[in-house]
Amino acid sequence: MNSRRNFLFKLALSAGAPLVLTSRLCGQAPPPVKLEETDPIAMALGYKEDSTKADATKFPQHKPEMICSGCTLYQGKPGDASGPCAAVGMKIVLAGGWCSVYAKKPDPVK
Repeated sequence: MNSRRNFLFKLALSAGAPLVLTSRLCGQAPPPVKLEETDPIAMALGYKEDSTKADATKFPQHKPEMICSGCTLYQGKPGDASGPCAAVGMKIVLAGGWCSVYAKKPDPVK
């Protein structure tokens, strides 16, 4: 009787372990990924890690003062060297970068 009880106990533990592990893994967000200039999304948007290197012939609307940290879609904190961007699936972009979906942050209300 004791061995049957041990068997059922071990069976219950082994059946529940995957559920516990899955719930723990699913509850954690994946680590942020840096957007590379060679990424297909980056290439489609003309993303450059250095705003001064944006292709002026392909993107005539680009101006040197347009950088990721000044864009509405940039989610990094002021002063950070990089941060997530909503335009590229929350991948990490450099604050001094630029892409064609740049949208200037509105001026703060005074």
